[in-house]
Amino acid sequence: MGMKTGAHIVWDWNGTLFHDIDAIIGATNAAFAELGLEPLTLEKYRELYCVPVPKFYERLMGRLPTEAEWERMDEIFHRYYAEHRVTCGLTVGAVELLSGWRSAGRSQSILSMYGHEELVPLVRGFGIEPHFIRVDGRTGPSGGSKAEHMVRHLASLAGVEAGRIVVIGDAADDAVAALHVGARAVLYTGGSHSRMSLEAVGVPVVDTLEEAVAEAERLAAA
Repeated sequence: MGMKTGAHIVWDWNGTLFHDIDAIIGATNAAFAELGLEPLTLEKYRELYCVPVPKFYERLMGRLPTEAEWERMDEIFHRYYAEHRVTCGLTVGAVELLSGWRSAGRSQSILSMYGHEELVPLVRGFGIEPHFIRVDGRTGPSGGSKAEHMVRHLASLAGVEAGRIVVIGDAADDAVAALHVGARAVLYTGGSHSRMSLEAVGVPVVDTLEEAVAEAERLAAA
């Protein structure tokens, strides 16, 4: 089996390896416009964003969206996002970090809440798929937590123990999912959450992916 040296990184995709925050905010604002809500700035979005997403909408609307509103907003969000994600690229330094980690004989995978059928061709299109031992997107309805998906992801990573896994993501939910399986987490500020909300989680918070990888190394060695 693979080498047992060092950490295994489980990467988040949206807002972490994939720098899509502009498309996400545009999509959110397009969905809000449908209900006559004011558009959000990046700062405001990061301050208020939370999972599950209906809860985020509740913070903005003062009430939970109805089933019909939620479905409509979700549909507009995904349509807008699909059109605009083509202009988004990988986060600065991602390619070098991924290939460096792999050439050091360490393993890594992707677990995303982005639909699996759309995720795989996207990762493949950037030419980075060979760096990962597994790429898992969400199966089933959107809007849930990552914790249950993390359990399945871990079960399918042969020979990787939870104790040497470090999850790198941009959301509090990534840390929750890591803790759920007994793994560590590092949170990155380049995605959908403000540094302040990430620091409240109690895991290391970093501003670059390079720092995230260095932190993963340190945590796994501890």
